[in-house]
Amino acid sequence: MIKRVLVLMMVLLATSMMLVSAESLEVKQIDFDQVMISGMNQPAIFNLEMKNNGVAESFKFFNLIGFPIEPIEYVDIASGETKQVEVKVFPRASLNYRGYYSLDYTIKDSKDLQKYAGSFKFKMVDLEDAVDVGAQQIDPQSQTMVIYIRNRENFNFSEMKVRFSSPFFEREETLTLDPMEKKTFSIQLDKEQFKHLTAGFYTLTAKVEIGGQKAYVEGTINFLEKDIVTSIQKDEGFIINTKVMRKSNQGNVVASTQTVIQKNIVSRLFTTISPQPDVVERKGFDVFYTWNRELQPGENLDIEVKTNWLFPFIAALFILAIATLARIYTKTHVDVRKSVSFVKAKGGEFALKVTMTVKAKEYVEKISIIDKLPPLAKMYEKFGGEQPVRVNEKAGRVEWMFDKMHSNETKTLSYIIYSKVGILGKFVLPAATVVYERKGEIKEAHSNKAFFMSEQSSKQN
Repeated sequence: MIKRVLVLMMVLLATSMMLVSAESLEVKQIDFDQVMISGMNQPAIFNLEMKNNGVAESFKFFNLIGFPIEPIEYVDIASGETKQVEVKVFPRASLNYRGYYSLDYTIKDSKDLQKYAGSFKFKMVDLEDAVDVGAQQIDPQSQTMVIYIRNRENFNFSEMKVRFSSPFFEREETLTLDPMEKKTFSIQLDKEQFKHLTAGFYTLTAKVEIGGQKAYVEGTINFLEKDIVTSIQKDEGFIINTKVMRKSNQGNVVASTQTVIQKNIVSRLFTTISPQPDVVERKGFDVFYTWNRELQPGENLDIEVKTNWLFPFIAALFILAIATLARIYTKTHVDVRKSVSFVKAKGGEFALKVTMTVKAKEYVEKISIIDKLPPLAKMYEKFGGEQPVRVNEKAGRVEWMFDKMHSNETKTLSYIIYSKVGILGKFVLPAATVVYERKGEIKEAHSNKAFFMSEQSSKQN
């Protein structure tokens, strides 16, 4: 019973002392939710409203844990005066605590008597937890995007350097962040930087530097799924036709594509294709080439089809020439072949022997064969084989005539020409003309041209 009375008396005494203390000095804290950033020598600031209900006195702040507190000097408050006092609590280097913290403190007068006991409550935060970053979602067709950095705490950041980086862009900023402030930035995008990326979530990293502290903060970028395949075709040239087709995956997902090219059975013979198609299918007179591909984002498929019409064009001309010659040959009823050979002359003149072979393919009548002499050439008086009916040296003309020739009958005509002027190079003799009658109609045929190279001893065509 005596013990209970003593305890009760001690409680009453302590209560009375607190009431006396409260009565002599009233302290009211104006603001709350203060923050300290670990590693930064930036104080948590508390504004106190202090009222001195006693005699004029000087007051000072104390704590037993070792936190530096300002003001370190005594604060003078007159009797009955209320004074606004700003108290700065600086971080303690050895404190590794994170989260909300309560710092007990006392206020003593100049006589070292305790006049007030209270506590400052603040939050200890690492720099990487004090801010966060993020971005708007984007797609492969986006020209711009918006990113942000946000202050999550009741703390002023000034001269903060931030380097944003991601697979889509790089950006540096120097900024100030007020408590709970959020700042946004618009970024111009270069599609070449992310054309090979697939849809999904990507990391946005912010390297933050302030007050000698560095931290890395990460956010996410949502790269929306989009299927975009474009086709471009170029067609150039006529004789050598080149067709180039490009399919591009400009989206951010794997795209399945099919390309089909049609050729006919003629043009395919003169066509080269790169790369080789996956499927070649013939339907009637048409041939279909098919490419099936899966394109990664940013990947291209280039198909080149080259058709060279020069080869069939040359072949067609060759066939036409043969057909023309065959037609000419089959239309004529008399074939004439002309050749020339070198002859040694006694006087040292340049001399050639001209020989013509005339063959009737069918029965013909009234055959007249006319040959012309080349310029500067004269004719020797003697003739071999059939004799001409007329020789006109002035006109350079010699003529043979026959009444008729039976089928497969052949006649050989020859003569010698000479020139006292030396001949160098190619010596050309004109074609001979044959005029004849077949079934009452007058027809005409021509021989080939003959030539001789003067640097050789002899030449035959």
